[in-house]
Amino acid sequence: MGLLDGKVAIVTGAGGGLGREHALALAKEGAAVVVNDLGGARDGSGSGSAMADQVVEDIKAAGGEAVPNYDNVATVEGGESILKTALDAFDRVDILINNAGILRDKSFSKTTEDLWDPVIAVHLKGTYCVTRPVFNWMKENGGGGTIINTSSTSGLNGNFGQCNYGAAKAGIAGFTRCLALEGKKYGIRCHILAPVAHTRLTEDLPGFGDDAAAAKYDPKLVSPLMVYLASDAAKELTGKTFLAGGGRIAEMRVVTADGITKEDDGGLWSAEEIGAKMAAGEILLPE
Repeated sequence: MGLLDGKVAIVTGAGGGLGREHALALAKEGAAVVVNDLGGARDGSGSGSAMADQVVEDIKAAGGEAVPNYDNVATVEGGESILKTALDAFDRVDILINNAGILRDKSFSKTTEDLWDPVIAVHLKGTYCVTRPVFNWMKENGGGGTIINTSSTSGLNGNFGQCNYGAAKAGIAGFTRCLALEGKKYGIRCHILAPVAHTRLTEDLPGFGDDAAAAKYDPKLVSPLMVYLASDAAKELTGKTFLAGGGRIAEMRVVTADGITKEDDGGLWSAEEIGAKMAAGEILLPE
């Protein structure tokens, strides 16, 4: 018996790296899996079927069920077609893992429109394009479900040279927090995953470029948390943000300091007063 027996999962960007490990882990726990991958390069260029096909073959060889899908997540038509693949093959969908992503890193002053738009399109718009038809299907069919969207510490904490990527990943986090509130009424649970993993997207980033980092941050170490969140064992959880990688799992939160409220002058501060309170540590969070 697996944690996900009888469930149907969609994983985008599942042809390699994190997505591949997610798909394999879901299948190992009994889920039937739609393996979506456009089959392009790290920067989003090109396409092909080989990556998705190989993961499907691996799942089937291990006794699982899977079908490939090669649609582009960054289009509304692609998102609808991904859902159709799940319904045609398995008649339902219970789990959506939005994982597809590309990188076009540059320092901000060198980030031209052709480096900005595709990253926003794949990550942020892609999350919208796939989630909307799946969310509506879950809502209309009344069975609930789980949606896990991939953010990043680049968006939640910041990272040099990734303003485009960080903006998209922060947007995904905000999107998911709002979606979790809407989904509660329909039993649709939504979570944010910030993985730390050695993949083709991270292999040349500082701290990820050697064999030790590749072993420490093996993407398969992230997937068990995703499986747990997708399972009924986590049915009381929604709207959470988790960091996972290198064996570490931790909840992340947006934290607001207690601050200080001005009671006189109608609450109108002067800049000088604010400076004094800043210096006194009454506004900032402790370091």
